[in-house]
Amino acid sequence: MFNFLKINTKRHLRRNKSARENVPYTQAKTVGIIFTVEDMRKHNLIKELIKKLEHDGKKASVVCHLPKDKQNYEFLFDFFTGKDVSFWGNNTSEAALKFSSTAFDYLLYLDTEPNPLILNLLAQSKAKCRIGKFWAEGRPYFELMIENMKGVNDLIDGIYKYTSLLR
Repeated sequence: MFNFLKINTKRHLRRNKSARENVPYTQAKTVGIIFTVEDMRKHNLIKELIKKLEHDGKKASVVCHLPKDKQNYEFLFDFFTGKDVSFWGNNTSEAALKFSSTAFDYLLYLDTEPNPLILNLLAQSKAKCRIGKFWAEGRPYFELMIENMKGVNDLIDGIYKYTSLLR
C-alpha cells in the first residue's frame, strides 16, 4: 500500500494547480488543522490552539489520522485511519477528502515527523497557504515551514507566532 501511496502522493503534487498565497493573518477567515493522534497532551495543545484561533476570529476545522491502537480523545475531531486508504493509495474517508478539497486560508500540519498518509492529503489540498515543520523534503508540501522546533508544543507555538505575523 505505501509504495502506491507514495506514487499517488507524487501524482497529486504534480497535478494540484491550486492558487497558493500568503493571506495576511488579519484577513484570514478559515484555518484547517491536520495532525496524527499521539497522546492526550497533544490533543489538549491543539484544543488550546483552536481557542486562540477562534478568539482571533478564525473558523477552525480539524481532521486527524488515528493510528492503530491509539484513542480518539473525546471524539472531538473528525478522523481517518489506515483502513480508509485503499491498496492503491487512495484515501476513501469522506472527512479527509472534504478537508483536502477545502480552500482554507491556512492549513496547519502539526506533526513533528512526516506522516505519509497526511502528506498525501497535503498534496491534494486546495489550501492557500500550507504551514508545517521544516524538513528538507518538505518543500513541495508547504508554503511556510517552521524550523528548529523541539517538540509539538514548540511547533504549535512557532506556527501560531509566525502565522499571526503574516501581513
